Amino acid sequence: MTEALDLDHFKTWIGREETTADVLTAGLVDKFRATLGLAGDGAPRLIHFCLAVPATPAEGVGPDGHIKRGGFLPPVPLPRRMWAGGAVTFHGDLTVGDAIQRTSRIADVNIKHGRTGTLCFVDVDHRITANGRLAVEERHNIVYREADAATKAAAEPAPRGEHTRVIDPTPVLLFRYSALTFNGHRIHYDYPYTTQEEGYPGLVVHGPLQATLLLHFAAGIAGAPPKQFTFRGQSPLFANTPFVLHAKRDGDAMTLWTARENGPPAMTAEARW
Repeated sequence: MTEALDLDHFKTWIGREETTADVLTAGLVDKFRATLGLAGDGAPRLIHFCLAVPATPAEGVGPDGHIKRGGFLPPVPLPRRMWAGGAVTFHGDLTVGDAIQRTSRIADVNIKHGRTGTLCFVDVDHRITANGRLAVEERHNIVYREADAATKAAAEPAPRGEHTRVIDPTPVLLFRYSALTFNGHRIHYDYPYTTQEEGYPGLVVHGPLQATLLLHFAAGIAGAPPKQFTFRGQSPLFANTPFVLHAKRDGDAMTLWTARENGPPAMTAEARW
């Protein structure tokens, strides 16, 4: 039984801010491109997911590998935390050597009750500057849920896109992406914890990893990276089960999604230029 959720208390976190800093190095760019199989030399878009991540000491990390609650993020007692989605606007590209500053602000906190149980949504706004100029604005959607409320995958298989690409999510890929983003969430690399504690059938493919693959898939089709990109998780994907990137032109936008073969949509996204 999860303790009662005090929404009024959680809402006192709205407006709370933290600022972190970093430097974009050539080494990070090389490792990011190598991990995702991206050609080229410059800093790829969404590499900012790897930058200015809080360097939390080990004692500040919870049993699931996430940062303990009650600091910057409200102390939501629901045990499962996931990156549910996001919306990103790019104002320019990052370059090697840039001094990066990320200012994060709690924008909203809400509680919803659905078919999977009680959910608490925390929205965080990020502003990323490079050498003082605004480079990226982002809304980051975090969801907390009950331990036994894993989303049931819909039976309806995803449609096939006009453009497709198969991805093999090996445990090595997941581990390397966790390392790049300083993401300690154990569902991405700790198989016994993932299957025995959180009840998944295998290691879970990161939402931000799927989003990054979809954005660069869209950029390759269009011949230019999008200015705006939104994405939302629908159902999980797992290591060692290949999945497909799908894309379909939709007027001046592109609709994208991931899905395993004959499976439901896992992540949906939209790119705009």
